[in-house]
Amino acid sequence: MRREHLQEAGRRIRLKRNIPLLCRLLADGIEGHHFSFHVVSAAPEEVIQSALEGIVPPDHIHGTRFRYEPGTGEVESILRVVAGYGKVAVLDGLQSRLDVPADHVVYMGDGSSDVHVMLHVNRREGYSIAVSEAPYVAQIARRTVISDDALSVLVPMLEDIAGWRPPGIRALFESHGLHIHEWDRTRTDRVTIREPGLPSA
Repeated sequence: MRREHLQEAGRRIRLKRNIPLLCRLLADGIEGHHFSFHVVSAAPEEVIQSALEGIVPPDHIHGTRFRYEPGTGEVESILRVVAGYGKVAVLDGLQSRLDVPADHVVYMGDGSSDVHVMLHVNRREGYSIAVSEAPYVAQIARRTVISDDALSVLVPMLEDIAGWRPPGIRALFESHGLHIHEWDRTRTDRVTIREPGLPSA
C-alpha cells in the first residue's frame, strides 16, 4: 500500500453535510466563544487529510502515521497509532500546545476507540458528545446526537456550553438557510436539518 492509495480512499469517503459551515461557526460564529477544531482519528492521516481537503488544515488532523519505504513508496512501518489511549495522548498534547484548560475541552466520538478519551475528558470536567449509538460510547458521553448533518453537534454545545435556549438555536440555523426539521429531545438528541427546497426522505 502506498500513500496515493490512502489518499484515493480518502477522496471516496462520504462526509456528513455542512462540515465546512460547522468549522466556520466553531471558529468565530458563536458569540463569546471560540473553538479550535481538530480531528483525532485512528485512520491513517493521509485518508483523513484527503477526505477533508480544503475544509480542515492538514496540521489540524491527527491520525495514524506511517513510514514509507523510499524505493517503493510502500508502507514500511507504523510511526504512531491514534486509537484508544493514543487519542488521549494526542488530545493532551493539543491541550498543552493550545493552552486550553481541561474543562474547556469538547470531544466528539462515534466508536470504541473513543471510549478512553471520553472517560478522560469527562473526568477532567470537559464535555463529550457521542455521534452514534455505539455501545459504551453513548453511555459515557454527556450528550448523544444522531443526525446525518455535521451541524447537529452544535445543538448540545449551544445549549450546555453557551447557555442558549431552543429559539435562539433555531434562529442561528435559519440565519444560514437551514431549518431544524425534527428535534426529538430524549437522552439522545435526534436532529434532522433540511435546506429549503430539498425533498424530504
